[in-house]
Amino acid sequence: MPQLDTYLLFDGQCEEAFKFYAQVLGGKIDAIIPFEGSPVESTVPAEYKKRVLHAHLTAGKSVLMGSDCPPGHFQKPQGFSVSIQVKDVAEADRVFDALADKGNITMPIQKTFWSPRFGMLVDRFGIPWMVNCEGAAQAAS
Repeated sequence: MPQLDTYLLFDGQCEEAFKFYAQVLGGKIDAIIPFEGSPVESTVPAEYKKRVLHAHLTAGKSVLMGSDCPPGHFQKPQGFSVSIQVKDVAEADRVFDALADKGNITMPIQKTFWSPRFGMLVDRFGIPWMVNCEGAAQAAS
C-alpha cells in the first residue's frame, strides 16, 4: 500500500516554516537541502541559491516535505488543507493556537457534532490547516 505524504511549496520561507512546524508538531527535521551545492544550482538566480530545494520533517509516523519554488513558479496555496489529528482537547488547542499565531483563523477551534475540537486556519506562511481532535463531540465541551 502506498504512503501518502504532504509536500508544501513556499516562496522563500520553507526553512523558516519547517523549523516552526518542527517546534509546533514536536517533529524532527531530517533534511533541509538548499539549491546551492546541488546539481540544479545553476538553474536558479544567485539570490535563490540559499533557498530550499527540499525539506523533510518527521512527526510521529507522519512526514511533511516541502521546498521553495524556483523563480516564477510559486502560486498561493489553495484547494487543500493539511489535516492534523490529535488525541486530546488540550493538544488540539495548543497546536491550533501555535499555528494560528500571526496567521488567519478561518474557523475558530470549537466543539462540533463530530469532534470535541475542530478548527481551520491559514498559518503565517500561507498554508491552510485543519486541526481535529479524535473522539466523540460529547467527550468535551
